[in-house]
Amino acid sequence: MHLAYPAVLAALLFCVGLYGVLARRNAILVLMSVELMLNAVNLNLVAFDVWLRDTLHSGQALTLFTIAIAAAEIGIGLAIVLAVHRNRGTSDIDRLRDTAETDDAEALPEAPGTDDADHRDTAAPPGRAAGNAGPTNTNAGRTKKAEATA
Repeated sequence: MHLAYPAVLAALLFCVGLYGVLARRNAILVLMSVELMLNAVNLNLVAFDVWLRDTLHSGQALTLFTIAIAAAEIGIGLAIVLAVHRNRGTSDIDRLRDTAETDDAEALPEAPGTDDADHRDTAAPPGRAAGNAGPTNTNAGRTKKAEATA
């Protein structure tokens, strides 16, 4: 068997997968494109293993390892996509860029040794001064996002 046939097929599969990753907006199609790229690598591993006549069949063993890693990756990826789709209502990658929460209420607590740190009460939750009797805004950013999507 000539090595050029599986190598060309693997290169074509990899290019189709790369195009799918770069051009698609649906997260599930991106995951399928990543699988195409991994299968192209697996095809190359097996083809070179056969061409080199390796007695240990290390290319095939590495292919089995890659298949196991790909199965785990797809399981975790689909779980993430389903969770995002339930929360956001879409799996469009361009609309998911605002997933990072930038709430002002969830700022880091002050470092010990500052002036305000000496006035804290031990019963007050972390990040909240004891003298602050007003309502807290811990979910202000989340409610704004929920109202905007509703």
